[in-house]
Amino acid sequence: MKIAPFKVELWMNEHEDKAIYNTGETCVDSISMDELFEIAGLDKQEALNELTQKRLTYGHIFGNPHFKQGIASLYQTIQEEDITTTHGAIGANHLVLYSLVEPEDEVVAVLPTYQQLYSIPESFHATVKQHVLTPENNFLPDIEEVRSLVSQKTKLIIINNPNNPSGSLMNRKMLEEIIAIAEDVGAYILSDETYRGLTQAEVESPSIADLYDKGISVSSMSKVWSLAGLRLGWIATKNKEAMEQCLLHRDHNTISCGMIDEELAAIALETKDKLLARNQQIIRENLKILDEWVAKEPHITYVKPQAGTVTLLYYDFDRSSRELCLDLINNHGLLFTPGDCFEFESCVRIGYGCSTEELIAGLNKFSEYLATV
Repeated sequence: MKIAPFKVELWMNEHEDKAIYNTGETCVDSISMDELFEIAGLDKQEALNELTQKRLTYGHIFGNPHFKQGIASLYQTIQEEDITTTHGAIGANHLVLYSLVEPEDEVVAVLPTYQQLYSIPESFHATVKQHVLTPENNFLPDIEEVRSLVSQKTKLIIINNPNNPSGSLMNRKMLEEIIAIAEDVGAYILSDETYRGLTQAEVESPSIADLYDKGISVSSMSKVWSLAGLRLGWIATKNKEAMEQCLLHRDHNTISCGMIDEELAAIALETKDKLLARNQQIIRENLKILDEWVAKEPHITYVKPQAGTVTLLYYDFDRSSRELCLDLINNHGLLFTPGDCFEFESCVRIGYGCSTEELIAGLNKFSEYLATV
């Protein structure tokens, strides 16, 4: 099976370890096991003793019940039986697409987004119709254009909320409008919700799985919970047929996730309020710094993100995004992601969920560079 190279992952694979200033990171500042135990109020030695006594057999096949209980608490209507765990959100997205999309199907997907959401359906020889989000519309869908792309052949509408790489956030009303379009043709909606909860304001961030009976939510322990090293994600849906297909296909590529990983993830979600408060504080304080920096830089503009940890910085000089980012990482140690990894140009993706010190240092380094343009 032929598939398009995954541009953003190839870029990060090649360049992330070279970064002195890692403003390409997309997770909120990662935590250690020590920090996790401290946030959770656990005695470190007791917690470790409990973990080290476990026999390292397969974990719970469909996910640790304690972990799934924590996942269910992130939704309004999802129960434990509506969830299966996966190897990261990347594994969850792949499993949903692998389970549901056939060669004769049509898929409507937003752009920009995480590339697997349109490249995997294309590799299955489905017809993929892309709805291009624009800065002029704050990187939000144009509902009438979405309606025009959907047909009776549409199996799946794919959205990414909050959006990577723009940081836009669809509200309940917009989601309900997309649901109405999907209902008219009986389509599923897959929503990559990897950044859900990391809002800049105290606003509702509803899940598609709570709003639509054919809605499928995907998320992970990486971005919001600062635990990418656990490599854990999940699929949540109330649709029995979709879940049955995912479980059928899951037997071919997963069996179970790591036992110790799921134990640690369960601890994190048991203390989710404290961990989320920590991470919201980081991204909100860091965005204030980024916003002030953008206002002072004559070459840079952006659409201020509403959620997540990333956004696109647009520049006004004549240089490809890849050439710019190669110069920055190779000669200045500064990591961004080229806009061309998302099929956009004259922009770079910045991650602002890193430590505040690293963000400030990276922005200062970029200012030095921009002063020479």
